[in-house]
Amino acid sequence: MSEKIYGQFDLDTVEKLADIVNSRNLGEITIIDGDREITVKGKKCPPPPPAMPPMAAAPAAVQQQEPAAQVLEKSASAVSGNQVKAPIVGTFYAAPSPNDKPFVTVGQQVKKGDTIFIIESMKVMSEVQSEFDGVVKEILVNDGDSLEFDQTVMIIG
Repeated sequence: MSEKIYGQFDLDTVEKLADIVNSRNLGEITIIDGDREITVKGKKCPPPPPAMPPMAAAPAAVQQQEPAAQVLEKSASAVSGNQVKAPIVGTFYAAPSPNDKPFVTVGQQVKKGDTIFIIESMKVMSEVQSEFDGVVKEILVNDGDSLEFDQTVMIIG
């Protein structure tokens, strides 16, 4: 008869459980049989889950973004010309697809009605047309940037 550990499980069972834990790099294994229970822990325990960031971090990030928007507005007013503003909140795309060339570039001549960029909002792509004739003097955002309503996107002079 094999030796029992604490009168519950035999040594062969415990050794087999230990082999399973080691061979599969488990942190631990627990076996419950009626009122009997045994836990075998391995040498390597899985790392604890990453800590959740504190809730106060989100407002700090928003506060950091506000000065960047102010810098863009200052930059927009530094260059003379007509400001093209975002008509809706969304994501700015300079080209119809990632592999295509941009609709417009700095120095390019545009006419009223020309498509100059796309805003994606709620999975809907909306083409934005120029309201002005002129030359693109400055593009104030990068492809993939989030846009706020009425944010200056580019200057046409």
